[in-house]
Amino acid sequence: MKQETIYLAGGCFWGTEHYLKTLPGVLSTRVGYAFGKKEGESRALPETVTYEEVCAHSGHAETVEVIFDADVLPLSELLREYAYTIDPTSLGRQSMDIGVQYRTGIYSLTEKQHQTAAAFLAELQKEYTQPIMVENLPLLQFIPAEEYHQAYLEKNPGGYCHINFAKIAKLKQKVVNPEKYHAKTTAELEQTLTPIQFAVTQRNATEPPFENEYWKTGRRGLYVDITTGEPLFSSRDKFPSACGWPAFAKPIDPNTINEYDDLSFGMVRTEVRSRVGNAHLGHVFGDGPAELGGLRYCINSASLRFIPEEELEKAGYGEFRHFL
Repeated sequence: MKQETIYLAGGCFWGTEHYLKTLPGVLSTRVGYAFGKKEGESRALPETVTYEEVCAHSGHAETVEVIFDADVLPLSELLREYAYTIDPTSLGRQSMDIGVQYRTGIYSLTEKQHQTAAAFLAELQKEYTQPIMVENLPLLQFIPAEEYHQAYLEKNPGGYCHINFAKIAKLKQKVVNPEKYHAKTTAELEQTLTPIQFAVTQRNATEPPFENEYWKTGRRGLYVDITTGEPLFSSRDKFPSACGWPAFAKPIDPNTINEYDDLSFGMVRTEVRSRVGNAHLGHVFGDGPAELGGLRYCINSASLRFIPEEELEKAGYGEFRHFL
């Protein structure tokens, strides 16, 4: 056994610990607080801190100590699993939890771990257009959290968890090969898209509700990215919505959708963009039908092209028929 220890901050440590404990090769976990200081203390790193002090902005990060067998679960693979649980482009926020204690970070014990984390984050950056905000620092201090926080979701199965386990399982299912689709230049898109399609996909505009092409479409077929042709949604997952735009319960492959914090217009929303084309699609909300998973991908028709079922083979999408 090659035993190692690493410290990972990924938002609320209840859910982060609960997910990491499920991974083969993880030997044990413990939640606590990394970094920070107490108000009025001269020492930069206090010997103790309470959850209440952390919530009062002591500067600590909610962190999980992970002891793992690197022969079974190499650090690079552990970090990939960790990345499934976070929005790495968000600063001081994960899901609906906002505050410095919910920042993301990889805190290492050795220079080799630090270098592995740096290489991993460099590769992760290639998947995003916005900068990665995950800290990569040597661990200076870890203060174990109160006992009631340890293995919290095992003690309280119905407790709050910001991590969508079902979504992570789907992220590991790669259905659409991105190498088959290619992004176009801005000049090419200006020539091939209508003004509203260009405004929506390239300028983050929103088309009028109830007055767009696919709001009421009920035909069986596939919805693809208007800019690249990459498959995104199936008619099987489309449901009627009073919002005035096409609504889907899920993408056919979660890897085709990138999510970003959208704080525009004084609101907190989650923007969704296509993977290959980086086209603005719309937003995802948590008010979808419970029987379909509870999500509502509210998508602009102008960002989509619809391929009817009877035209799938001719259009080169026959392999996706089983999703309809």
